[in-house]
Amino acid sequence: MGKAYDHIVSENKKYAVVFDKAGLATQPAKKIAILTCMDARLDPMRFAGLELGDAHIIRNAGGRASDDAIRSLVISNRLLGTDQWFVIHHSDCGMESFTQKKMDELLAENLNAKRAVYGRFMNWLTIDDRKKSVIDDVLRIKGHPLVPDNVSVFGFIFDLKTGELIEVEEASRAGKSSE
Repeated sequence: MGKAYDHIVSENKKYAVVFDKAGLATQPAKKIAILTCMDARLDPMRFAGLELGDAHIIRNAGGRASDDAIRSLVISNRLLGTDQWFVIHHSDCGMESFTQKKMDELLAENLNAKRAVYGRFMNWLTIDDRKKSVIDDVLRIKGHPLVPDNVSVFGFIFDLKTGELIEVEEASRAGKSSE
């Protein structure tokens, strides 16, 4: 199967022996959700001081407010009671290293034309201005018709060099709950 497969299966067997979290509630204990990047260098539970069961962690490339991320946030709120959401982008993000056009070119180079054409219809949500991307995502979330007014949305950038969360105050001000 491969080294990664073997490692994961083996480590899970060890984990299952000591697993003691079966009684955790479905609802996050701290009533928060974090939308952040899938970058393997990020450990959102740790950098936010959270434990298993405290929060929903939603991850995608760039930590962007895509339709699917908003779908998860709305479920997190409506079904599971979260009322504070954190949009956290980070320094040195791979989504800053290419453009929509570059992605189209990469797909055209690596896939046959019939398959590559699908990439042209996808918004890759690349990042050309980190701070602006946080503000844009907070505003997109707060402006979405399925997001209730009583949810606060905060914007941050995680600095991979220092481990610090830096608040994007313009985003957080725009994302404050109206209730």
